[in-house]
Amino acid sequence: MTAALVPPPDDPSHADPAPGPDFITPTGNLFVRAHMGVPDLPADTWTLTIEGLVEHPLRLDLATVLAHPADRLTAVHECFGSPLRPDVPTRAVANVEWTGFPLAALLDRAAPLPTARHVVLEGADTGSFADEDAVSYVKDLPLPVARRDVFLAHRMNGEPLPARHGHPLRAVVPRMFGTNSVKWLTRIVLTDERPEHMFTTRFYTRVLPGHDTPQPVREVDVNSRLTSPERDAKLPYGTITVRGRAWSTTEVVRVELSVDDGPWEPARLDTLGADPAWQGFSLRRWLTPGPHTVRSRATDAAGRVQPPPGSRNSVHEVAFTVT
Repeated sequence: MTAALVPPPDDPSHADPAPGPDFITPTGNLFVRAHMGVPDLPADTWTLTIEGLVEHPLRLDLATVLAHPADRLTAVHECFGSPLRPDVPTRAVANVEWTGFPLAALLDRAAPLPTARHVVLEGADTGSFADEDAVSYVKDLPLPVARRDVFLAHRMNGEPLPARHGHPLRAVVPRMFGTNSVKWLTRIVLTDERPEHMFTTRFYTRVLPGHDTPQPVREVDVNSRLTSPERDAKLPYGTITVRGRAWSTTEVVRVELSVDDGPWEPARLDTLGADPAWQGFSLRRWLTPGPHTVRSRATDAAGRVQPPPGSRNSVHEVAFTVT
């Protein structure tokens, strides 16, 4: 059963809430995206099946899933944006501590057959979307990628998963856009070909540099977001500290800031730890009274640089006033 997702008017899920000062984004400030509403999944009847091209198909209840040795993973979680408006930039991003275990543990039990090439993740959310009815939410990944990267989470920020964030079990795919992290996970199918589906080959695709045909939206772009000062803030005259967060599929190695269209200046950048989390950056500047603008630009270890305005991950800009 799927219930309508109608958060209260002041709920942060309606917008792209700022990351805020916390390294871990509070659950209440985490954006919510649900294409067909939030399904009602009673824990005592929920099951997860692993089927398709496997030697040992599995059907697991929640108690069996929770009995797996648990680990923790802190990872950036970024929304790609609306599949109906893929060119409209968005900066919905968070940093979340997940508790669960690698999908590889279940794949090892199921024993994929030699012909298996892809892992299809299916959520329990079903309904109408765009011009189709009876749609389920489905994403796929190459088997080696799924075995290496997919994390099955049953807790968020130390608490059981809330219904709106995937209760009782969801996939988390670090370093990839949130569209790949299927919520309300109920079915995993191993196949020899990619599935033709609304959310695999019709939506959530883009033409990447060096490619001529659309590719599935997967790896996140290099990006940064200013968190302080806030947009339209009024600050006292004197020295201010500009702060923000940067992230990518790999380590961000440099963040530069431009104040009032001036030259790019290197900011102090936190080192990436063992987890694929975001990195903080800061720069102190003395500013005279009046209006000011700050822009941030990140560069990652792969040499990718945030592009100028016009791209979905373009340099971030904040305007404020010193009084």
